[in-house]
Amino acid sequence: MADPARAKRLAKRISTIVASTIEYEIKDPRLAGVTITDAKVSGDLHDATLYYTVMGSTLDDEPDYAGAAAALAKANGVLRSKVGAGTGVRFTPTLAFVRDTVPDAAHRMEQLLARARAADEDLARVRHGAKHAGDADPYRVNGAEDADGLADGADTEDAGDHDRSDD
Repeated sequence: MADPARAKRLAKRISTIVASTIEYEIKDPRLAGVTITDAKVSGDLHDATLYYTVMGSTLDDEPDYAGAAAALAKANGVLRSKVGAGTGVRFTPTLAFVRDTVPDAAHRMEQLLARARAADEDLARVRHGAKHAGDADPYRVNGAEDADGLADGADTEDAGDHDRSDD
């Protein structure tokens, strides 16, 4: 097993080479919106997994995930050759491309947070002019105290007097 630091350096180098090759050398239009976000290399340096995202051409345009995956599969041989030439390792790692779902999850989380903020604002707006349904202090009865300071019907026994003489 190789050094983990070496695997990280190799992963960084591979992602740089692949991203540069996709941007400048491969002329497939399906790869126009593809961005390499991360790379992981196995401990034995034989397999590399590259994570990618696909951006749409406009804000309303849905990205072509299937087309990007097909284009990456088609360009895999060229990309692996470039990685082999650019890294100089004894064994050129196999390349596997996996769509990165972190941006989609982040976008979904942003939508959920926006919905929660809107619900909080609606609740604050409803609360603004609201009054309690009952009295301000429903447990206090005005003028219902004895001379002892106890309310009517309150138990006058001391809480500590519990010894009963049943003899």
